[in-house]
Amino acid sequence: MRLRQLIASKQPSYVLSGEIEADESYFGGVRKGKRGRGAAGKVAVFGLLKRGGKVFTAIIPNAKTETLLPIIQEKVMPDSIVYTDTFRAYNALDVSEFYHRRINHSKLFADKQNHINGIENFWNQAKRHLRRFNGIKQDNFYWFLKECEWRFNGGDHKTLLNQLKAWYKSTNH
Repeated sequence: MRLRQLIASKQPSYVLSGEIEADESYFGGVRKGKRGRGAAGKVAVFGLLKRGGKVFTAIIPNAKTETLLPIIQEKVMPDSIVYTDTFRAYNALDVSEFYHRRINHSKLFADKQNHINGIENFWNQAKRHLRRFNGIKQDNFYWFLKECEWRFNGGDHKTLLNQLKAWYKSTNH
């Protein structure tokens, strides 16, 4: 857990520009088709991905416009193209300082450049990585999520390991 906390503390603050994919996802709770467990462990997460670049994630209390729009405004440069699905919380982007493109997943997953496949790929990788832990306490979920973000943004395993070793040494251990 200390390494995850170190990773989270070393994540740079950056603003994304260009073509950005935005999407919300849920971790934990009950899997589709399963019974018996309550959805008390469900965590809502929002993500932004610069195409060909970095991903940013945040745990959110809900997926409403008033929650998502301030994150987008803080993390995405004006005049960027923001790709989303047709979830109604993104309606405010139509009249904002961004160029907004939507993809209707019930009809189509991609239409040339109009898709959110990159952020969907990140959600898939993160969920696959976290599944091996057989449940994560909500108090620790942030640290695990930031580890997934770091792994996705960081490149190959050797580079990540060297970065982690350097950070660890710099903490005077």
